Amino acid sequence: MTLVFAPPTVSVPVAGSNERFPVRRVYCVGRNYVDHIREMKEGDERDDPFFFQKPADAVVGDGAEIPYPPRTADFQFEGELVVAVGAEGVDVPVDRALDLVFGYAAGIDLTRRDRQRDCRQRQISWEAGKAFDASAPCGPITRDADVTTARLRLSVNGEVRQRTGIELMIWQVAEIIAHLSGDYRLMPGDLVYTGTPAGVGAVGPGDVIRVDIDGLAPLSVTITESRSNEAH
Repeated sequence: MTLVFAPPTVSVPVAGSNERFPVRRVYCVGRNYVDHIREMKEGDERDDPFFFQKPADAVVGDGAEIPYPPRTADFQFEGELVVAVGAEGVDVPVDRALDLVFGYAAGIDLTRRDRQRDCRQRQISWEAGKAFDASAPCGPITRDADVTTARLRLSVNGEVRQRTGIELMIWQVAEIIAHLSGDYRLMPGDLVYTGTPAGVGAVGPGDVIRVDIDGLAPLSVTITESRSNEAH
């Protein structure tokens, strides 16, 4: 029998230091901005938050080159605020939820939109549309940041495509953590992508996606040619 070794732990740099944040799990919040719900014509604006996951090795850092993924003709960006969890918590009340926060980062929830729509129509998990290689770019984590009224901007090749205030999230950070900790034991190393505003759209090889959030380190990635021989 051949012993198979696990790949190295994925980690994200901590801004202003030589430290790195080892990633344990990646949670994503769906439908957390009213304008995006209306844009996608799905869900109810007062639904409770729901969550899906991406594999930890879907995380790539600032400056990454991301191959156009296989089996999609509609590869889209979603700019998001990312919360890095630094303490354990189960059934955490809202008034204590921010005690679990290690820091914040700019992130992108990359999505094979056509695959996601197919999953939704078939009433199955979104995994095929969301949980693929390099689908969770994350910038350096900034500690002691106040993102309550921060502005998020996503640009493609220098053109702003998404713009919002973090205060416009339906569920704020503390509420997200409280809800999530009711379903899962949150642990140091967890990343929580908090949802995207309206303005999502398709990208292709050669496109540069950049996310800026006030007070946080920026995130920029480049889409490259597919590694697959499959047409897209």
